[in-house]
Amino acid sequence: MLQLAGLHHVAVICSDYERSKHFYTQILGLTVVGEVFRAERQSYKLDLAVNGHYQIELFSFPDPPRRPSRPEALGLRHLAFAVADLDAAVLHLTEHNVITEPIRVDAQTGRRFTFFADPDELPLELYEE
Repeated sequence: MLQLAGLHHVAVICSDYERSKHFYTQILGLTVVGEVFRAERQSYKLDLAVNGHYQIELFSFPDPPRRPSRPEALGLRHLAFAVADLDAAVLHLTEHNVITEPIRVDAQTGRRFTFFADPDELPLELYEE
C-alpha cells in the first residue's frame, strides 16, 4: 500500500495575480512563504502558509482557460479551511465584501460550515471545528 505522509500543497491558478494575492493574504490572512516571478513562463508563484504550514501555491499564467468550479461540479469540489469561530469568520468576510452562503450544519458531524468564493469563483469552505 502507498504510504502517504500527508497533504503537501494545493495549487491555485488565478486570473489577476495582485487581486488574488490580496484576497489570500489580506482577507484570508495566509502568510507569504516565498514569491518568485518566472520570466520564461510569464508566471508568478506565491507560496502561502495556513497557520504556519506551507499549503497553498498561487500561480498566475497568461490567459488561463476557465473551468466549472461550483461545489457540485465534476472534479475538485472545493478547498476547506478550518475555523474555531464560524460566526466571527463570516463577519470578517462580510466586512471585506465577500459573500457567504447561508450557514449549514453537517448532518454527520453536527458541525457548522459555509461556502464562499475567491476572486476567480473557486469554491472555498469554512468549517467550524
